[in-house]
Amino acid sequence: MKSHIGKFLVLLGFAMLISAAALCVHNIQEGRNAGAFAQTAVSAIKQNLPEKTEEPVQTKVTTIPEDLFAPYETTVTTAETTAEIVIDGRAYCGYLLIPVLGLELPVRSNWSYPALKESPCCVSGSAQTRDMVIAAHNYPAHFGRIGTLGSGDQIVFTDADNNRYSYSVAYIEIIAGTAPEQMFSGQNEEWDLTLFTCTLGGQNRVTIRANMTADDSKT
Repeated sequence: MKSHIGKFLVLLGFAMLISAAALCVHNIQEGRNAGAFAQTAVSAIKQNLPEKTEEPVQTKVTTIPEDLFAPYETTVTTAETTAEIVIDGRAYCGYLLIPVLGLELPVRSNWSYPALKESPCCVSGSAQTRDMVIAAHNYPAHFGRIGTLGSGDQIVFTDADNNRYSYSVAYIEIIAGTAPEQMFSGQNEEWDLTLFTCTLGGQNRVTIRANMTADDSKT
């Protein structure tokens, strides 16, 4: 009897190892696909950017979303005044550059779980109103390495009107997945841009806070 139980446990352990390996391979492939998609999308966005015509308007907003949990439950649309570039039926508000990580990523205008599998998404706000919040999966080719950013590192966002906004990382914090309201609290006074992604276990959010340093819209 004991020998049968032992064999069963061995087989069970082996099956669990096979499942874990298969999941690991799936996640790696999914991340690679997401990275390849991002590069193609960024190239298409750049080709569709308009010529610069006027300076962007930069103003601070004075309110935060009424339902702070909504961004984690439903698709959230950015401000109606935010321009978009539509490629293959997908609307993008611009693209993000993080030089120190060698990342150049498209940013979808609307947040949704299916969209996040392809590229980072704008959860709320905009560069113009200096309250943009961008989320992405923790794929290495997306936001998986943002936790290694340091104070002063540069982040650049170019919107669909070809306005370029430069930011400097202020600090990094870990926010509990059960407290999404903290992703927005204090945004009108402390930071102009927030990037976040899940930790490997999915329980917390690695969160980057950055402030605008200059308007490079003419470059």
